[in-house]
Amino acid sequence: MTQATNPADIGASLVADERVLVLDFGSQYAQLIARRVREQHVYCEIVRHDISIEAIEQRQPKGLILSGGPNSVYETGAPRCNPRLFELGIPVLGICYGMQ
Repeated sequence: MTQATNPADIGASLVADERVLVLDFGSQYAQLIARRVREQHVYCEIVRHDISIEAIEQRQPKGLILSGGPNSVYETGAPRCNPRLFELGIPVLGICYGMQ
């Protein structure tokens, strides 16, 4: 990575080096979560909760955020992520529904 002196260049270099994925379970706050991450000069992408493990690995995120959602985890057919997600060695933050 090159040495950046301009504040705009510093932000650009962070965006290139770091990436966080927000797995969206239907939360009305997914956009707000992503915006807060981006305000920290980290590239953040909102993706569907059922994104494939291969697609996650291809993006090489530094972290995953599982958003909340309007459903109950106890409902039949409630949205779920692939359990292999937790075997990738990537830090995961679950919020509300995403934590359950």
